[in-house]
Amino acid sequence: MAMDSRKIEEILEKKGVRVTSIRILVMDALMSASRPMSLSDLETVLDTVDKSSIFRTLEVFEKHHAVHSIDDGTGSVKFEVCEGEEECTVSDMHAHFYCEKCHKTFCLKEINAPVVDLPEGFEMHSVNYIVKGVCRSCSRKMA
Repeated sequence: MAMDSRKIEEILEKKGVRVTSIRILVMDALMSASRPMSLSDLETVLDTVDKSSIFRTLEVFEKHHAVHSIDDGTGSVKFEVCEGEEECTVSDMHAHFYCEKCHKTFCLKEINAPVVDLPEGFEMHSVNYIVKGVCRSCSRKMA
């Protein structure tokens, strides 16, 4: 895969995640991906790792704020690496685009998800901002 395993170990250790070979593989796959990945995507990429191990790893990563989940409305949650040292930051809460033609979800990191001024007593944990339509690649194929 693309990243140096020592670098991945450092990232996991900073997040308080115990390092295992499977966790290194899953984090490497997520960091190497050009877009958020679903459990099914990871299963395809990591064909030697069973689905339940990948799922448990994602649960640990999410609990330790190493990844955040994106609900793009497809029924298949996608995962993306958090950039913040400890928590997922506001910059991690950027907009995403779901292509209704190829069914891929893309990060739009340059577009921050709007921060809503919540009423007193409400506490925000995450923002999920999805734009749906047809991606650049699919638009070209249709022209």
